[in-house]
Amino acid sequence: MRARFVDPRGEPAWVRWLLIATALGFLGLFLAVPLAAVFVQAFSKGWETYLAAIREPVALAAVKLTLLVAAIVVPVNTLFGVAAAWAVTRFRFRGRDLLVTLIDLPFSVSPVVAGMLFVLLFGAQGLLGPWLVAHEVRILFALPGIVIATLFVTLPFVARQLIPLMEAQGRVEEEAAVTLGARGPQLFAWVTLPKIRWGLLYGVVLTSARAMGEFGAVSVVSGHIRGRTNTIPLHVEILYNEYQFAAAFAVASLLTLTALGTLAAQAVLGRRLGPRT
Repeated sequence: MRARFVDPRGEPAWVRWLLIATALGFLGLFLAVPLAAVFVQAFSKGWETYLAAIREPVALAAVKLTLLVAAIVVPVNTLFGVAAAWAVTRFRFRGRDLLVTLIDLPFSVSPVVAGMLFVLLFGAQGLLGPWLVAHEVRILFALPGIVIATLFVTLPFVARQLIPLMEAQGRVEEEAAVTLGARGPQLFAWVTLPKIRWGLLYGVVLTSARAMGEFGAVSVVSGHIRGRTNTIPLHVEILYNEYQFAAAFAVASLLTLTALGTLAAQAVLGRRLGPRT
């Protein structure tokens, strides 16, 4: 039987406008309205209250801790993502499929469950807890625990962005460079990196946004110590639970601005990455 081609543009005009209106209405209801509500509530008591909430020492400590965690997590997971993508796409070895599955593991495990696993591992009654206590090494309720939890939840983003990109690009140019005498560092810097730079930046943007906005796993391992282990999301939760709504939305607006910046960066990088994939 002859296949019949259906042109989607042949739909009646009212169907197209209905679909567009439905999509825009959904985005407005679940995206634009909540974003607008954050800023309306943040400035509900004026600029003075907004600036006071952001300049509060505890809030500044939460901002500094969030940026510090992101500054540690993003480079580490970037290096891991590049190494994992290189290994998966350029070599065939036993356990390759297992490695890919393990990279995707944080996508299938709830962040809260991941935090509980770290508690069972590093807690005082956990598997490594007695040894850590005996050697006065503190993981939970301190910076190392927050970094480890954030590393886990952000682990897949760079690798998962680079693996399909590098598989699609193939190895022809790299094999030609090796034939001409290029070594490992030269091969990566001159041939591989220029081809994957936009995908790499895209993964870094996603990792940064998740690292600064992570709540579940960090909430479990942080201990909610004001001024010490509270990141921005945890500080917002505490302010909201204490009925300091204007201050809570003021601090939350910082994360909202970060999210909008992330969306803008994703749009720009997506346009640059699209023709190359």
